[in-house]
Amino acid sequence: MAVNSKLGIIAGNGRFPFLVLDAARAQGYEVVVAAIKEETAPEIESRGATVHWLSLGELSKLIETFRREGVTRAVMAGQVKHKQIFSSIRPDRRLAKLLFSLGTRNTDSPLGAVAKVLADEGITLENSTGLLEPLLARPGLLTKRVPSDSEKKNIDYGRAVARGLGEYDIGQTVVIAESACVAVEAMEGTDATIERAGRIMVQTFAGEGPIRLRSGQVRATLDRSLTVVKIAKPNQDMRFDVPVIGVKTIEVMQKAGATCLAVDAGKCLLIDGDAVVQSADAAGIAVVAE
Repeated sequence: MAVNSKLGIIAGNGRFPFLVLDAARAQGYEVVVAAIKEETAPEIESRGATVHWLSLGELSKLIETFRREGVTRAVMAGQVKHKQIFSSIRPDRRLAKLLFSLGTRNTDSPLGAVAKVLADEGITLENSTGLLEPLLARPGLLTKRVPSDSEKKNIDYGRAVARGLGEYDIGQTVVIAESACVAVEAMEGTDATIERAGRIMVQTFAGEGPIRLRSGQVRATLDRSLTVVKIAKPNQDMRFDVPVIGVKTIEVMQKAGATCLAVDAGKCLLIDGDAVVQSADAAGIAVVAE
């Protein structure tokens, strides 16, 4: 894209759209934001871009807005809760027709279909991390603490499970303990999945303590600490649904009793930059990217 050209941003929730907007303006783009009423923070209007508000179901209005503004390239930035597909939001005729035509309604299917409709209207969706490459996880150990042998086994097992689930576009996150799958992400999102795993471990081991051996030594029961594995799906489309980790994720992990996080290098966005690693170090959580 040439400097000073227009860039459209289809803004969901969280900090992602703000980061993309700021980076685009810093590089000389004129930004037009299509802000989703049900998702986007109102502060988006304070960033010096042209902002148009529309409902999640208004696909035709989105196209009309971008065409009127002369936008031919756009990015999707920020989460749109997948459960919105089954909410009370009313899709316009164009979106309803698209949704009814889908064989499946997991994340990639509707977003990919929307991308095709936009392309047919002369609006190309770009890589959503193209302006934020410095925030992508670099390969290797990101924190001071190295994963333990048990955590490494959890990572290997978790990656195998997550990749298998990714083939069906179910979710990006699995939570593992002692090479057993405790929780799998579906529509609820990463943080809710980690919280659920924490509750399961508390309920499962409530009242249990260490085991005392005949020798008098004390041996802990199975390691109850959790390992979180968040991956990009096989053939991840970097235009949308990119894996994102932030400081809040680390905070949720700490509360849930998770001690290790594994992500995909070059495909997972550390939305808070170095603060994510600093937060993990402070919590004693190991973070590794492969």
